[in-house]
Amino acid sequence: MTKIMLGLLLTVAITPAMANSLAVDAMLQSYRQLGVVSFDAQAGQQLWQEDFDGRSCGSCHGQDLTQTGKHVKTKKILKPMALSVNVDRFSKQKKMKKWFKRNCKWTLGRECTPQEKGDILTWLIEQ
Repeated sequence: MTKIMLGLLLTVAITPAMANSLAVDAMLQSYRQLGVVSFDAQAGQQLWQEDFDGRSCGSCHGQDLTQTGKHVKTKKILKPMALSVNVDRFSKQKKMKKWFKRNCKWTLGRECTPQEKGDILTWLIEQ
């Protein structure tokens, strides 16, 4: 009984971190399967800050990823992107796919490439 309780406690204690790690690893692996060899956090940061006809990722999410952001059009409050303050941010692969698709189209005017997604994700998980 003691081993079961200890196992349950450990599972509860590491679930958010494990969920993030598993979801992020799965996303990066899916980009590798599409031919991406390596990811570059610095390239991800540059893409995040790049201006696309008056829009950037930071336009809505802000430059300080530990703070809330606000969508420039809808004014919807956006939870912080930094894992250090929002442990659930990258825990679901389905949500990451949805928001990459929607936000890349809105910001860049097109879908992001697997390289761009991997670079941004690599940078974001360091925040």
